[in-house]
Amino acid sequence: MAKALLTISSTFLFLLLAATIRAATEPNAGDGYSQLLSPAKLRLRKEKLSHLHFYFHDILSGPNPTAVPIVRPTTNSSTSFGLVNMFDDLLTVGLEPSSKIVGRAQGFYGFASHSEFAALMAQNFVFMGGRFNGSTLTVMGRNAVLSPVRELPVIGGTGAFRFARGYAKARTRVSDLTNGDVVVEYNIYVYHY
Repeated sequence: MAKALLTISSTFLFLLLAATIRAATEPNAGDGYSQLLSPAKLRLRKEKLSHLHFYFHDILSGPNPTAVPIVRPTTNSSTSFGLVNMFDDLLTVGLEPSSKIVGRAQGFYGFASHSEFAALMAQNFVFMGGRFNGSTLTVMGRNAVLSPVRELPVIGGTGAFRFARGYAKARTRVSDLTNGDVVVEYNIYVYHY
């Protein structure tokens, strides 16, 4: 009987020790809310690099503006410091607003510099049609609007752009200084699955 009890005790201690070692060496040991996954587990295929090209129409004038101020500056600033605009802008294949629609750019920009026209932009490109229909790309970063070319990071996306990363190059193509309307050309290079 003593020998059987010793065997059972030894087996129990061995199993307890093995379970403790396993729990302590797992990468997410004991946190209860996370686990490491491989891309295959989420059925993600090989990562691709895509180039997207379109035009962004930011219209502040007329009866149906696509961008409106939501916060006005509290001081008189030559750089519009403190001004925040919300937008729902048209994205098109060509420079003209009547060209084929790719989607919408939805977000805001706030002028964040005392010394130059530079805005913090946070926007989602919402694609409507084609192979990216229903997908979005999220771009957020500094936009020095008077620079010939600005680079902003792609920080994520949805749908076809899950796990997206990359960058966007923005170049102003049309600028009406009397009413603030602009058309910006975007070239986006994005890795996605």
